[in-house]
Amino acid sequence: MKKEPRTPSTTSERTVRERTARPVRSPANSIRGLIKTMRIKQWTKNSFVLAPLVFDGKLFEFVMLERVLVAFFCFCLASSSVYLLNDLVDIEKDRQHPRKRLRPLASGQLSPTLAGIMALAFAVISVVAMGIVDLWAGAVVGVYLIQNLAYSFYLKNIVLIDVMTIAAGFVLRVVAGVLVVDVQNFSPWLYVCVTLVALFMGFGKRRHEIALLEADAGTHRASLEHYNLPFLDQIIGLVTTSALVSYTLYSFEAETSLARDGKMLFTVPFVFYGILRYLYLIHVRKLGGAPEDLILQDKPFLIAIILWVVALVVVIYT
Repeated sequence: MKKEPRTPSTTSERTVRERTARPVRSPANSIRGLIKTMRIKQWTKNSFVLAPLVFDGKLFEFVMLERVLVAFFCFCLASSSVYLLNDLVDIEKDRQHPRKRLRPLASGQLSPTLAGIMALAFAVISVVAMGIVDLWAGAVVGVYLIQNLAYSFYLKNIVLIDVMTIAAGFVLRVVAGVLVVDVQNFSPWLYVCVTLVALFMGFGKRRHEIALLEADAGTHRASLEHYNLPFLDQIIGLVTTSALVSYTLYSFEAETSLARDGKMLFTVPFVFYGILRYLYLIHVRKLGGAPEDLILQDKPFLIAIILWVVALVVVIYT
């Protein structure tokens, strides 16, 4: 008796087969895969390098703006180098992740050899270009790359230290901005605020990973074995309160904030709402895996950020 050919019984089975099928590796596909792995959307994180320019009252000084934009571009290349390296190191673990297995390296779209060559090229270009603008700022980019190298191979597996290392990367961006702008009124309080905001986003991302992967979280990232939702919720609550208090205290420093008569306090409500909105997205909407996606996807959160920036410019420059 002739047997009928077997076909997928459900739509979900067909979807699994389509997702696990290895894409054809061609020059065009490789370029697309490289661009995707560079994670251009995450370049928004490098905007932290602009903070010294804005808060030091030099936003409209063309020379300083040009130097900071070069610094921004250098950190974009450096961060893309780091993303390429991370995906190379995590290629096998990513293949076990429900979403990350579709990344170009994990899926086979991008060659590991090409990814390694471009990661090295981006790293060298970022350090050299930044060093031309300011030698010490170039050293900061070098430290950023070394730190992330340590993170990729070791630090990301240590509970708490993994997120603290990520936060240090944001602080290094601000330090580079301080060096290229040659600031005169930049408050050390802002280093504290940046650190706390980065910790807030980092632990929020860990919470999302725990909620998404559940029992399999430890197989994806070793440090996730030592986290749980109640612990992360306590940390996020502590960091949230600290960030709000720190920014509010900074707003009283008229000498360093350049906003007289306590005008900087007008920016606090936007910060307060933005943090509460982020908490809402984490706890109620079950989001938080990628902060840069939240900025683009959630309109109230994006509007809060835009209004905060506008309020900053108004109180500092008028």
